[in-house]
Amino acid sequence: MSDKICIRELRVDAILGVLPHEREIPQPVIISVEVEIDTRRAAATKELTDTLDYAALATKMSEQTIAGRYLLIETLAEDLARLCFDHPAASGARISVEKPHAVLDAQAVGIHIYREREAFS
Repeated sequence: MSDKICIRELRVDAILGVLPHEREIPQPVIISVEVEIDTRRAAATKELTDTLDYAALATKMSEQTIAGRYLLIETLAEDLARLCFDHPAASGARISVEKPHAVLDAQAVGIHIYREREAFS
C-alpha cells in the first residue's frame, strides 16, 4: 500500500514517564502518524465516510495520551497504533512518539514503530 494519511507533530501535554517529576507534571508529547489506507474510493466518492477521518483520529490520540498517564513511551505507541486499526481499511501504521524535554542535551527522545493490522487481530 502506498497511500498514507498523515498526522504530523500533534502536540499533547500529558503525564508520561517513570521519574517522579514526570508522574506529577504534564510534559509535551509530540505524536506523528502515518496510516496506510487505500484512498481511491474516497477520492472517487468524495465522501469522508470512505476514508480515515484524521481529525477524529487526532482527537482520539490526544484523549488516549492524556487519559493513559503512561509509564512507558513504548506502551503509548502500541496503544496509538491500535487506535489506527479502529478503521477497518487501515492496513498498517507508523507511529512516532517523542518527548522534547526528557533529556537535557537532546532535542527529543522517543520511539518509532510500524505495525500491521494482523498484529492487532
